[in-house]
Amino acid sequence: MANVLVFAETNNEKVKPVTYEILGRLSGQNVDVVSIGNIDSDSVAHLAKFGAENIHKIQGSNLEKYSPEGYTNALNNFISSKSYDYVFMGATSAGKDFFPRLAGSFDSGCASDVTNFVFEGDEFSGTKPLFAGKALTKVSFDGPKPRFVTVRPNALGMPESENAKSGNLVDAAGEAGEIRAAIKEIIKGASEKVDLTEANIIVSGGRSMKNAENFKILDDLADVIGATVGASRAAVDSGYAPHSMQVGQTGKTVSPSLYIACGISGAIQHLAGMRTSKVIVAINTDPDAPIFTKADYGIVGDLFKVVPILTEEFKSLLS
Repeated sequence: MANVLVFAETNNEKVKPVTYEILGRLSGQNVDVVSIGNIDSDSVAHLAKFGAENIHKIQGSNLEKYSPEGYTNALNNFISSKSYDYVFMGATSAGKDFFPRLAGSFDSGCASDVTNFVFEGDEFSGTKPLFAGKALTKVSFDGPKPRFVTVRPNALGMPESENAKSGNLVDAAGEAGEIRAAIKEIIKGASEKVDLTEANIIVSGGRSMKNAENFKILDDLADVIGATVGASRAAVDSGYAPHSMQVGQTGKTVSPSLYIACGISGAIQHLAGMRTSKVIVAINTDPDAPIFTKADYGIVGDLFKVVPILTEEFKSLLS
């Protein structure tokens, strides 16, 4: 049985869902959770429900805003005072940014962006995609502890059963230490929708959208089914959508439960960013488009006719 710490990344005091996904796979281990900043009461209850024995909240000077140096220093001090075998976090933007630095501060290994993992006793074994998802490799550790792991959001799925523990809330003092590069301001995007990497449903458009204004039909569909809108590289390069919406090898890697590709041919660079989606629906006028080889469901037709029909049907079903 391993002693495991899970870092709970928060947004407006709410814990990001990937934390619960990780907790769902840690049944049988001794599990604590740590966060930097406050966690709301609902999130605390969910963390306890899915197996957190102790929930540590680190607060201190210069930790109000995210910085890779500050978070690394604060967590290094906290972890050094404990005896954890493994430290987990979601492979979010922050996880990709500071977690390797944190692992390096312990001279430990970091298994990044794993899509599955198991424990045999207290030994970790994970699965990691390589070569744009064309191959999978098994990863494990043989170096010093603690060992660090980041998990791709939406890859594991939410826990199907509860593993309730006490969820003791513990306040911990933290210190960011020396910060050489500080974030002065965070400007929020206009959209309040979930980030692509964390979205459970994604509707994406390709070059066939023809212009930026036409993305409104995807926005309408997304609003009905609670999705986030993405785009292919071709659409982004054509100026139809900003780079923050790009899905693919040079954009964001996503693993939603449902991915609807509208007017996307299915170039290998795009498939690399969404091939781990649970269900893929493709809409394209070309019956030989490569996207159909990966799609679970395909519609050969004009997206400008098909998408509005889908929107109305979903409205009817969900009303």
